[in-house]
Amino acid sequence: MTEGGLDPAISARLKRDPNGLVAAIAQQHDTGEVLMLGWMNDEALHRTLTTGRCTYWSRSRQEYWVKGDTSGHQQWVKSVALDCDGDALLVKVDQVGAACHTGDRTCFDADVLPAVTGEAVTGEAVSEERASAART
Repeated sequence: MTEGGLDPAISARLKRDPNGLVAAIAQQHDTGEVLMLGWMNDEALHRTLTTGRCTYWSRSRQEYWVKGDTSGHQQWVKSVALDCDGDALLVKVDQVGAACHTGDRTCFDADVLPAVTGEAVTGEAVSEERASAART
């Protein structure tokens, strides 16, 4: 690791958006619960990898923020993985308190959208209608 920055080998693998950011999904390490989506640039990822605390880049405030520094709802890093395309990070954490700024445990609790669901039948994904028809 270079002094004061992200390891160049890691940096080279990242595919950033036009603002230099990579999506970072925070997931509870022991339950698999998806907690939130944040954004990291190279420096935020470096801080996350070297401090044991999640650091994100706030797109609205244009500044770094360490999850929990103001709310007390900290995220303690357990592992960090880069996806196969290099454009998303999975940060497994031990979440203390709520992950969402609304006070909810996860940012994905509040509004489940209506969607047709499916199930795999003999290794093939099919719609619920097709699966139901196949059972009759």
